[in-house]
Amino acid sequence: MRQPRLWMGLLGAACLAGVGLALLAQHRWGMEPCPWCILQRLLFVVLGVLALVAAAQPSGLGRRVIAGLSLPLAVGGAAAALWQHFVAAQTQSCALTLADKIIGASGLDLHFPEAFEVRASCADAAVDLLGVPFEFWSLALFAVAGVVLISTCLTPSRRA
Repeated sequence: MRQPRLWMGLLGAACLAGVGLALLAQHRWGMEPCPWCILQRLLFVVLGVLALVAAAQPSGLGRRVIAGLSLPLAVGGAAAALWQHFVAAQTQSCALTLADKIIGASGLDLHFPEAFEVRASCADAAVDLLGVPFEFWSLALFAVAGVVLISTCLTPSRRA
């Protein structure tokens, strides 16, 4: 992959834009989030910030290290999206699931309730956007993140 710095910058922007779109959907169109939605938001924020930090790194080694450390977040996000669709959305309650425990332990739901407070059950949060389940949009972005991160890890350093 050429220009890993550019790709990491674009990835950071895309992750943060995805969170912005989720917040817009919540506050403008009433698409209330479940614990798994909130967990994915949290992962996108962390991935976005790390990708932007990686893009700002002057050395390819720094970018590769950050990309390698970020890869489990993308994999975990993809797993959360799949779990939300195939398991959690089939149940009426998401209370005390792994996602609910992580969000509660982080304290983000108390400090930033407009962005990280759980407001719906998993069954209620199962909505479509343009005919595609919302969590599949999230899954697609986590997959793109994984590809960019792997490509960045495998990009050799160029010596001057």
